[in-house]
Amino acid sequence: MLPIPFIQVLQVLTIIGAAPGVSGVIARTEARLQGRRGPRVLQPYYDLAKLFRKEALAPEGASWVFLAAPVGAFACYLTVPLLIPVLTTFPLPLGYMGDILGGGFILSLAGFLVAVAALETGSPYAQLGASRAKTFAAITEPVVLFVVFTVALLTATDLPYALAATVRSSAGQIIRPAHVLAAAALFMVILYETGRIPVETHTGTNEFGMIEEARPFEHSGPYFALLKWGSAAKQLILYTILLNVFVAPWGLAATHQPGAVLIAIVALPAKACVLGTIVAVIDNSFAKLRLFKITEFAAAAFLLAVLGVFTLYLGGG
Repeated sequence: MLPIPFIQVLQVLTIIGAAPGVSGVIARTEARLQGRRGPRVLQPYYDLAKLFRKEALAPEGASWVFLAAPVGAFACYLTVPLLIPVLTTFPLPLGYMGDILGGGFILSLAGFLVAVAALETGSPYAQLGASRAKTFAAITEPVVLFVVFTVALLTATDLPYALAATVRSSAGQIIRPAHVLAAAALFMVILYETGRIPVETHTGTNEFGMIEEARPFEHSGPYFALLKWGSAAKQLILYTILLNVFVAPWGLAATHQPGAVLIAIVALPAKACVLGTIVAVIDNSFAKLRLFKITEFAAAAFLLAVLGVFTLYLGGG
């Protein structure tokens, strides 16, 4: 029997350990879809190791916030796995510290810290990325709140472990129209939050597509590594919420036995890689939209969540 504190630590280690690998699988899949050989699956790990060995520099005039923000943001990404079902079906003690809405606030705090650090640089590109990120966040965050509200209506709670338990109770819970609409709305938000569609060039330096890539533009060395690692961890956290809470909450450990926990550690990255492959296919199947079209994309996600509420009260829940 594994002690519960050890399992909680394993939840955090699983997220931060597997996150670069999931990003590597997605990058490799995208390259194959585009007819390129692409980087190795383990390339993100090599990149992080190289960045941690480099010197860290700060722009002239930047305050202590510039160097503290990456550490604070990474700490936020380490906190969220304590609140969501990463490895277990049974709630861990720290899982009661906050609900899924609290986890969303922590992720938003991390994004705010990164944006403040970008503003500290005085760089036009970094400031442009921070400004666009916060502008679009004002559009997408209400959608996330409404999705959480919709799911809370479906299950009468917004605790992640209780949400997952409701979905696991029967296959019919997953295919309820209201639940499907809420999950689709969350999936659309995840596409935006992970820089896939509709407008962002998540791996390039195109001025008009620089949002996620522009904010850490002036960071270097270990601080840049923390931002890159944190971005990958955020992606896996969002995937985990969609998979283990909304869509496929299976493969989780129901006991403290080492074998069950080991299966859960393997199952999460496997499910995330499958979801990442689907996202890569979507990302390479649609042309990037014009910048102002992101409001229509967010409005579509919001409409799905609203339809989920209507469907719930009209007999589809």
